[in-house]
Amino acid sequence: MKTAVIIPALNEAGNIARLVRETFSQPVDCVIVVDNGSTDDTAALAGKSGATVIGESRQGYGYACAAGTRVALAEAAEVLIYMDGDFSSLPSELPRLLAPIERGDADLVLGSRVLGHIAKGAMLPHQRFGNWLSSRLMSRLYHVKVTDLGPFRAIRAGMVHSLDMQEMTFGWPTEMMVKTAKKKGQIVEVPVSWHVRRSGKSKVSGTVRGSILAGYYILGVTLRYAF
Repeated sequence: MKTAVIIPALNEAGNIARLVRETFSQPVDCVIVVDNGSTDDTAALAGKSGATVIGESRQGYGYACAAGTRVALAEAAEVLIYMDGDFSSLPSELPRLLAPIERGDADLVLGSRVLGHIAKGAMLPHQRFGNWLSSRLMSRLYHVKVTDLGPFRAIRAGMVHSLDMQEMTFGWPTEMMVKTAKKKGQIVEVPVSWHVRRSGKSKVSGTVRGSILAGYYILGVTLRYAF
């Protein structure tokens, strides 16, 4: 299967080059880095490392993911993998996400940090609680069993094409999950690890405003599509 990895990135010059190189060491066909308005050398370093680099000037996690998705689908990718640009997820664990799709057992594979390993300091207490609450709500409202709303995930191209994704904020990953559940798609979790970012400052947990907004959008999307 032709596999594309989509990496939204905003000011990740300290992480992106090594992340792209290590991703290419895995069974993938292309790496698409979406520069979401960086003021550093993120785009240049990603390009030098072999990634296809595109720009999305409208800042927002969903805008960046949507831009990368359009390019991946235009390149006839059969599986799309989403990974953050801060090196909190390990490219070496990417085959875990691909395996259920290759076996025909899943339409959407979620990398669960809860089932895997969370490094010390990688997820703050309020993030753990918000993740637990959102996962419980989603499980009950959509009749699926999920433990985590993590961003490291793989999805069949046909499924993502059918979802008509609209949420252009931190709610993008949640929208993908709830819409797949409503379409009766097969959702599978696999254990992954979660690490402290190698360099730079988090756009979510690094600020109170970022954490509050992320929680607001995630819970809002979870509830909106349930009713």
